[in-house]
Amino acid sequence: MPKKSVEWSISRDLVSYPDAIAAMEARVDAIRKDKAAEAVWLLEHPSVYTAGTSAQDQDLLAPDLFPTYRTGRGGQYTYHGPGQRVAYVMLDLQRRQSDVRAYVRNLEQWLIISLAGLGVVGTRREGRVGIWINRDNGREDKIAAIGVRIRRWVTYHGISLNVAPDLAHFNGIVPCGVQGHGVTSLLDLGVSASMATADSTLRNAFENIFFVTTFEGDSPFS
Repeated sequence: MPKKSVEWSISRDLVSYPDAIAAMEARVDAIRKDKAAEAVWLLEHPSVYTAGTSAQDQDLLAPDLFPTYRTGRGGQYTYHGPGQRVAYVMLDLQRRQSDVRAYVRNLEQWLIISLAGLGVVGTRREGRVGIWINRDNGREDKIAAIGVRIRRWVTYHGISLNVAPDLAHFNGIVPCGVQGHGVTSLLDLGVSASMATADSTLRNAFENIFFVTTFEGDSPFS
């Protein structure tokens, strides 16, 4: 079976959250109408908190610290900011497998394989969204988040991987509504990978997990 082609784009400058949402929604509509290729868009945001469809008001602990945006993705509160790689994934599930759970499982596996390529063991946790790290002191810390939205079987939003963000910025929320656990990053774990190295690792793993080839694209999307 021939591999499908997916556009792979990277924004080098910080992208505002509203601009990213507008660009994604336009691209999702174009994909649905078969006027654009499926795409993965890698970027960093200025520091923001975003609230998914299940977000609880009490989980926003510092409402005045950063701008906060309500968004249509699944999940609860999360933080985005410099040093965190966000990957927005726009795929037409009708062209592959119309199964939302399988898609989320593939996103999880994508992160796990990418982390392994960077020398880090990431795992799933029953009842908790995202990818987790076992620390030597018995603590479990979250290193990557997942939040998706699907419109007429076309996906958007996606994943975020903590490469080297300021972890103190997560203190303004209860990340994804999960208490009693911490947040970590590659840098915090002693992995001094550059963003470019993380991007290359993510790209290779994506092609293998989703059985696609990727081609260089422009960013942001028009």
